[in-house]
Amino acid sequence: MTPGAAVPVPGDRAEITASALVAGDLEIPRPLRLLLTAGWNLTESIGLPVAAYAAAAWLYDRDAGLVAGLAAIWLTALVRKVATGSVPSLLTISAVVLTLQTAVVLASGELWLFLLQVPLANLAMCVLFARTANGPDPLIARLAAEVVALRQPGSHHPGLHHFFQRATWLWAGIFLVLTAGLALLMVTEPTGVFLVLSTAATIALVVAGAGASAVWFGWVLRRYGLKLRFATA
Repeated sequence: MTPGAAVPVPGDRAEITASALVAGDLEIPRPLRLLLTAGWNLTESIGLPVAAYAAAAWLYDRDAGLVAGLAAIWLTALVRKVATGSVPSLLTISAVVLTLQTAVVLASGELWLFLLQVPLANLAMCVLFARTANGPDPLIARLAAEVVALRQPGSHHPGLHHFFQRATWLWAGIFLVLTAGLALLMVTEPTGVFLVLSTAATIALVVAGAGASAVWFGWVLRRYGLKLRFATA
């Protein structure tokens, strides 16, 4: 450091800027690779169990479809564990939620128990997000790394980590609101109306949450002088 140069005070803008420069840029795969990565994660977490459910339900009945979907997703998780040594977070979330839904449906043929799985699934998602929010590996950061292959700077960036923690709390809150809202709809609206409104509310809140998270992420990158770029071929 040259004589007379300002010494960064912990927490001031000079220190933040310096840490951003040291940390480097964030990186995502090029567009085609990004689509393939996200598509594969969605296929193994949602597509395979849905396909198994549809085939078994068409050949037999709804309960057989649920069991087939559950078997498909846990078999996928097992293959992932054996092949790579870990199970992606999105696959884990899907397996937990589907297990809960299948248990509720098979436990009783009562219609209200079948409908109860919708708010219960959202409550499970809320708990999964909330339990990691304050930890060293928040779920949103994990999902970003696994679903879109986001590569963070080599050195730890406190501001970026804080964003992922708060974004994880945001999604825990979204699923908590969905849990409360859908539970209220379940006891106040007819079945047909409940199914329509629950679907619309879920889509609306998830899309709004995704948009808010993307805008927030962009603001965080600008604040700390970080850049998001495509990986080299």
